[in-house]
Amino acid sequence: MALPKIGNLAPAFTLADQNGNKHSLKDYRGQTVVVYFYPKAMTPGCTVQACALRDSSKVLEKNGIRVFGISNDPVGRLKKFEEKEKLNFTLLSDEDHAVSEKYGVWGLKKFMGREYMGLHRMTFIIDGEGKLLHIMEKVNTKTHHDDVLAWISENS
Repeated sequence: MALPKIGNLAPAFTLADQNGNKHSLKDYRGQTVVVYFYPKAMTPGCTVQACALRDSSKVLEKNGIRVFGISNDPVGRLKKFEEKEKLNFTLLSDEDHAVSEKYGVWGLKKFMGREYMGLHRMTFIIDGEGKLLHIMEKVNTKTHHDDVLAWISENS
């Protein structure tokens, strides 16, 4: 897993959201963008992380931050996740994990002695010019929203 380099342009992407609409990173130039990768919608850790971001949306918006959650889930599962948890930000489907690979978050994982390929939970903060500012490699699902806000406030 090779992560993109801080200071370089973040890897470009165009993906479908939970409603089937396409979103390209380049369309959000001028805004700070938080792209967080999570393993699977509607699982305990991913739900905690998403709901905390949902509950922080006013503070994020006040700071001009656009949030995208990316997983390998199909669009239909993302829609169910959005509706079930009343999420108020964009979820993107990367079913073929092409974007996950560009960001270096697709790789070997271990769980209960079993090895498999999967998505690693990481967050990328991108500035208004599309440059990668920060990578959060160790994400705590319970404090992720606070960690993102703290980093942005300390580095703005």
